[in-house]
Amino acid sequence: MATATPLTPPPPIVTFDDVRAAHGRIADAIVRTPTLKSKTLSDMIGAEVWLKFENLQFTASYKERGALNRLSLLDAGQRARGVIAASAGNHAQGVAYHGARLGMPVTIVMPLSTPMVKVQQTEGHGARVILNGETFDDAYGHALTVAEAEGLVFVHPFDDPAVIAGQGTVAVEMLADVPEIDTLLIPVGGGGLISGCATVARAHGGIEVFGVQAELYPSMYNRVRGTHLATQGDTLAEGIAVKEPGALTARIVETLVDDMLLVSERDLEESVALLLQIEKTVVEGAGAAGLAALRAFPERFAGRKVGIVLTGGNIDTRLLANVLLRDLARSGRLARLRIKLTDRPGALYNVARIFDQERVNIIEVYHQRVFSTLPAKGLITDIECETRDAAHLDRLMQALTAGGYEASKVELA
Repeated sequence: MATATPLTPPPPIVTFDDVRAAHGRIADAIVRTPTLKSKTLSDMIGAEVWLKFENLQFTASYKERGALNRLSLLDAGQRARGVIAASAGNHAQGVAYHGARLGMPVTIVMPLSTPMVKVQQTEGHGARVILNGETFDDAYGHALTVAEAEGLVFVHPFDDPAVIAGQGTVAVEMLADVPEIDTLLIPVGGGGLISGCATVARAHGGIEVFGVQAELYPSMYNRVRGTHLATQGDTLAEGIAVKEPGALTARIVETLVDDMLLVSERDLEESVALLLQIEKTVVEGAGAAGLAALRAFPERFAGRKVGIVLTGGNIDTRLLANVLLRDLARSGRLARLRIKLTDRPGALYNVARIFDQERVNIIEVYHQRVFSTLPAKGLITDIECETRDAAHLDRLMQALTAGGYEASKVELA
């Protein structure tokens, strides 16, 4: 009987040599961001936590690594014609900045809903911006049409071997600085970063790699786990809100990544706030995903030496303020109390005396007389206040109850 000829496995999409070559190609034009141990986070979580501060890149994101590697490989004719990308975020900034630095024309297609500040930032790097479509998919399709019509090179945000190799340089630097790292937690959108980093980790040996996605956008999680969870919603981690992972990156993730983890919006919010409070560093929602997973699954990483990539710091200041205020509310340092009163002179004064006695600062007061289920002589008062901590807030609640008032906390989602 003839024996079957064993199938030769396909060559890897990206190799460690590709990533090392990419690092040599781009190292002089990017920031070699630090990898620093967080003693406070390590003590909190029970693992040795190392942070890679990619939010310190010039464009405040690791994305410029892959963009620059792709641009560096273009020939003279391609550079003269120019490049095009579809993005409303960090990829746009990376392509626009390094394209201008290398002297090539850059076109970025963005959805019509893109905030004007992002449009202006991209134009500030000298790029031509085309607004088209309501969604990223619309913008992506239009970018391909323009690329074909004008002979431009399309720079994909993640599903391109050169881009993947460029993103993998993050792990090259991390493991050069801290070779004892045994676990990587990597945010995943389209999968370019984790594909590059997992390639490096496997070459290094002895490192587990975990991908992290927002619960609202579990696209790569679905692909790896064989699930069919919905991918939609308004997530804080818009940088990894990708409905469909890349074809190339999905193959790499299925081969090289140990597991995919999902984190909630609350996990993301709290991690953004924690990084600002403890590390004094600003990260966007996607940039906090690794820490969010570490906090959500502490038992899984106990005693490990964990490397986390803070992938970017491009967060709207108003959104950041909202995240921080919500964190204060969850910790009990900021509260809104709903108190039932009788509509008579001195009612609010008597309540305010209790706040004064408990040394609680009143920030705002809202009276509601009409739209209420109380009798005509009753009213509801919402009082926003500032306390030292949750225990201080509990003492205030007890004092209000002892004073004969019916009070409740207005809880956050």
